Amino acid sequence: MVAATAAKKPSIVISGWPAVGKTTIAGELAKEFGLTMYNGGDILKMLAREKGYSTDTAKSDWWDTPEAKSFMQERKRDLTFDKRVDKKLEEILKRESAVITSYTLPWLINDGSITKFWLKGSTRSRAKRMANRDGIAVEEAEKIVNLRDNENIKIYKNLYNFTFGEDLSVFDYALNTDLLSLDALVEIAKLIVRRQVGE
Repeated sequence: MVAATAAKKPSIVISGWPAVGKTTIAGELAKEFGLTMYNGGDILKMLAREKGYSTDTAKSDWWDTPEAKSFMQERKRDLTFDKRVDKKLEEILKRESAVITSYTLPWLINDGSITKFWLKGSTRSRAKRMANRDGIAVEEAEKIVNLRDNENIKIYKNLYNFTFGEDLSVFDYALNTDLLSLDALVEIAKLIVRRQVGE
């Protein structure tokens, strides 16, 4: 299938719980439709680097390191970090067609031309995905997943007064990563976007 033409390029925002497969699906959609992919977490890491944190890690996801946990404490005390990330992502969507993974953006933007996906998945399946990705035990990954879930709920409740993962009415589509492989979900997402842009 030929990618969308320049006039029809879509904008896509993908949200969901940690380790649910957002980046994998976003990356495949970006390749399929000739779009740039932006990750809210990467922009947050950029802000961490500006604050003097070293965000490079070869062995595992930086967000699981002690330095990241220190940054997270600072982030909780200064909510401007997250607001700056969200503002940057909103500016990107106004400027260009893109694929963005973001915990918060679907609740903050109201633009019918942007296709918004929610990815759901059980704690156990997400922990298995994280364990496989980062080379850690499933039990350790499950603790990290639970910690991140709780942190996200607290942060975004304080920041924007919505309960993350509760009101899914802001999404166009919800995909269950427990029921199908990520490869299958990628194909489903591609089909949805093709229909959205009228291919």
